[in-house]
Amino acid sequence: MRVGILIPALNEEESIGDVIEGFRKLGYDRILVIDGNSTDRTREIAKEKGAEVIVQTGKGKGQAVREAFQYMDDDVLVMIDADGTYLPEDVEKILEPVRRGIADHVIGNRLENFERGAFTRLNLLGNKIINFFFRMLYGVSLHDILSGYRALTKEVYKSILIQKEGFEVETEITVETIANGFRIAEVPVYYRKRAGKTKLNPFFDGYRIIKTVYSLLGRYSPGRYFYIFGSIMLLAGFIGGIYVVIEWFRRISHFLLVNLVSILIVTGFLIIAVGYLTDSLFRINLEVKREMREMRRRLEEIERKGD
Repeated sequence: MRVGILIPALNEEESIGDVIEGFRKLGYDRILVIDGNSTDRTREIAKEKGAEVIVQTGKGKGQAVREAFQYMDDDVLVMIDADGTYLPEDVEKILEPVRRGIADHVIGNRLENFERGAFTRLNLLGNKIINFFFRMLYGVSLHDILSGYRALTKEVYKSILIQKEGFEVETEITVETIANGFRIAEVPVYYRKRAGKTKLNPFFDGYRIIKTVYSLLGRYSPGRYFYIFGSIMLLAGFIGGIYVVIEWFRRISHFLLVNLVSILIVTGFLIIAVGYLTDSLFRINLEVKREMREMRRRLEEIERKGD
């Protein structure tokens, strides 16, 4: 299995050398650094350590990753940040589910084991809120969708459509994976305090990531939009209904409000029903994709054994 290491970088001269050296000591020499026009010695150090270096044509981490996905052609791609927060030694944990054939995309979960000071309280809280919001909307048990350490098979990274330009890229890659019916897993990795100053703005980028989680819901399960709107209408209807009943006991009638409450409740149920049908069709489509992919894997395995 040919493994390529992808390191998006921007002004990471303090740590890029150690990251590359770590992988080379483990025997991984297919290393690509995609540089976002660094103004320090990031590119020079990366080349000195034996990595291939290309300069991205645009701006932002999302654009860099999109360009790298198009450029690389390895069986499995391991993506890691250049800031020294992740351990190259954890790559074996990341690759194990792929090698065992139980996952197509593996995420390194930082939130179970991290160095003191690696997260500020605000960043840690923001991560937990975003991950909870993701699980609530998507119904998928993932706990660190923002991790920058992950492994993807060629079939996955070549099929992902990346449209976001910034730090939302990890969220988009995660959603694209599950929306296309690929198997996704998490493994615990160690997370250290970064070298140098962070480029992440906790409020601005946090808002953009939450917005991305919601906006990408249509790619994964369009029916869930109906659930949300239908539930809001039902809630409004039930609150109005409670008010009408309380007023009725006080011998006050609200005929117009009764009609409005009835419309809200009936419409809410209808919207949820449409959402259920849409969601069911979408999940059937995902299951068909998975079955076809599994059948293709089996045929390829039979052909290999025949050779």
